[in-house]
Amino acid sequence: MNNPRIIFAGTPEFALASLRALLESGVTPVAVLTQPDRPAGRGKQLKASPVKEYARANDIDVLQPESLRDDDIVTQLAALDADLMIVAAYGLLLPQRVLDLPRAGCLNVHASLLPRWRGAAPIQAAILAADEESGVCLMSMTAGLDCGPVFVSETLSIGVEENAGELHDRLAEAGGTLLVEHLSDIVDSRIDAAEQNEAAATYAPKIKTSDACIEWHRSADELARLVRAYNPVPGAYFMLDDQRIKCWQAEPSSAVDAPPGQVVAAGADGVVVACGAGALRLLELQRPGKKRVNAGQFVANADIVGQQL
Repeated sequence: MNNPRIIFAGTPEFALASLRALLESGVTPVAVLTQPDRPAGRGKQLKASPVKEYARANDIDVLQPESLRDDDIVTQLAALDADLMIVAAYGLLLPQRVLDLPRAGCLNVHASLLPRWRGAAPIQAAILAADEESGVCLMSMTAGLDCGPVFVSETLSIGVEENAGELHDRLAEAGGTLLVEHLSDIVDSRIDAAEQNEAAATYAPKIKTSDACIEWHRSADELARLVRAYNPVPGAYFMLDDQRIKCWQAEPSSAVDAPPGQVVAAGADGVVVACGAGALRLLELQRPGKKRVNAGQFVANADIVGQQL
């Protein structure tokens, strides 16, 4: 199909990589769907999504409905007469009547190797679970949660020290590349999608801030993964003197004879805290309202050895 009419639905940076790849390949969507502007920053000023900013800069019409269930937005989408809707980290559920609008259906760019890690936070879930691989899929969307048949996927190894932000960026770029490589074959039905193995499905629910709390009774290996999984959002944290301290980088250390949560050493080479198994060496930390600093800077004017976190 020459010059397919495409609606693009996406909101954050992950989606922007796919939208940018489309435009750079010569495919310009007839419209972009993105979430409404949200308050952001200390001043809580309304901020447009990365997808909206890029679409506006490239003179693409932008729609920002609060929901896709209202008759008005469904009518607007139907009038676009789309061949395909491409969805990447949009953040709103697509009801069946929206899924049915494009002639070739709706295509999702998903940041996991489905059926592993369906849901909102597959990148973080893969790191938390000590997966050695992640990847991106192009999936035909159905009414269920990330359970549609998969056209193609690409596998990426997860680095042993890679955090979620770094993996996110690699997966986003891979998703854009995969999309452009296979778009015409999908639109023209030259590629078949394979059903997922339901028995192998795992789920990655939406992240809550409380998920990022460092619980010292857990093993050092688990907590090192937790720090990586929640960097940059929402940031792993623990409490010290009634302050919520963010930890941005940490590594397992050798076991120590101390109760979990006790600081056993603190210096330029790290803050070492006893865990349920082993110890965790904290390397980059941040006090509320302050900049990130290395461990040596963090403890320069504070004697925290022996404290119970």
